[in-house]
Amino acid sequence: MEKRILSLLVDNTAGVLSRVAGLFSRRGYNIDSLTVGVTADERFSRMTVVCNGDEQILEQITKQLAKQEDVRDIKVLLPSGSVVRELVMLKVLVKPEQRQNVVSLADIFRARVVDVGRDSLMIEMTGSQSKLSAFIDLLSDYEILELARTGVTGLSRGSDDVRFL
Repeated sequence: MEKRILSLLVDNTAGVLSRVAGLFSRRGYNIDSLTVGVTADERFSRMTVVCNGDEQILEQITKQLAKQEDVRDIKVLLPSGSVVRELVMLKVLVKPEQRQNVVSLADIFRARVVDVGRDSLMIEMTGSQSKLSAFIDLLSDYEILELARTGVTGLSRGSDDVRFL
């Protein structure tokens, strides 16, 4: 199984998300991660879709997305030609004597403590999926009370292939 990150430029209209997600569900494909946000031009939104499958399935997904009326552009975000990030927020149960250990661990990963409770810390961190997973794994000695991941978002590097509509 291969993972593919697709960056879609879509019309910023009602129902686009439903139509794109429907394309996946109708064909029995899973979406591993999906993020959507408005671009610099409010007429368009950027969707970042992470999916997996064999090469044939991934090519079919890409071709089917290109046929969608609302999809204006599709880029495959390759590791060598793009910057891809994800955000994670964690609430960790910590005793006062453990707090400094968790803060030090967060510092090593360039994470930020964004809230402190009597018996918990809330930490935010951005980075690659593998970096976030490594940080979460190192926190396994502590009880993670809550965890939220945004899903992947990214852009291709450089300006050579940027299209202005």
